[in-house]
Amino acid sequence: MILCVRFRLEAAGEVVLPRLLDLLGEFTPLVEAAPPDGALADVRGALRYFGWSPAELGSVIRVRALALYGVDCVVGAGPNPMLARMAAREARPGTTLVVEDPAAFLRDRPVAALDGVGRATARTLCGYGLDSVGRVADAPLAVLQRLVGAKAGRELWERARGIDRTPVIPGEVSLPHSSARGGTLMAAERSFPRDELNTAEHRRALLSLTEELGARMRTEHQVCRSLTVTVRYADRTTTTRTRTLREPTAHSTDLSTLAYAIHASFGLQRARVRGIALRAEGLAPAESAAHQLTFDPADDKARRIEAVADRARAKYGPRAVLPGSLAA
Repeated sequence: MILCVRFRLEAAGEVVLPRLLDLLGEFTPLVEAAPPDGALADVRGALRYFGWSPAELGSVIRVRALALYGVDCVVGAGPNPMLARMAAREARPGTTLVVEDPAAFLRDRPVAALDGVGRATARTLCGYGLDSVGRVADAPLAVLQRLVGAKAGRELWERARGIDRTPVIPGEVSLPHSSARGGTLMAAERSFPRDELNTAEHRRALLSLTEELGARMRTEHQVCRSLTVTVRYADRTTTTRTRTLREPTAHSTDLSTLAYAIHASFGLQRARVRGIALRAEGLAPAESAAHQLTFDPADDKARRIEAVADRARAKYGPRAVLPGSLAA
């Protein structure tokens, strides 16, 4: 049995996440981080050892997280990581949702709820009447492979039947909706107080995220090679897209430019957005990165201003210097 624990970190921030991972490690050594706010834990041994049900173990984890760190959580439990993540997305705050019958749990859900099914794939499937997980599960494998490709079709066919062969790997970072694993990353998320349709507010959130991650990377003398933007919608589905930077960097202007381009590629058009997460991936020491010199004085000026702003933030706090659109 796998648990997916999503901590409500709005107040505590990501700084407490390592301590919460250690808390899960008290029950099982098989804990895999799922930034920015959660973790996967293989608790089959813990359930046998303590004689608890998944719901009882989830309740104990929630009580300890609240008592020790003041952080509430939701817990999803299932026979594999995919079902555990889906259960966590469906669980109400402060509860544990256990998937005991995968076929019944999945059958009536929209196909976009499956891991690995983005908006484009969902549109393709819905165009052929495969708009629910149950209908995809009933479709012949050969049909799915003709629609989305041989490898993707088999993965979709298995997931629609509740099959996920991904193991929980201690010390690794879980990247939902992707087969990529390993590497180092830094992540942050912004949630809107209500479903947000205004793309200007989406861009404002992205600017805030790139400013935060850029400052953190520069403080730790790191650069990243790529950015991943995840948009979470009102129906709890998500879309994730990754692009590589022209060169490894921690320069906030370059990060925000790429983040805006990724956001524009979603073509949201008044989608009801609940939150946006940003991951800086492929972290490496800043001294190992090369910067292509330009004849643009504006770029050199922006980098000098950024260095001065970083020194001000280090002395007076992270909100000492902000872009004008964020200070308003």
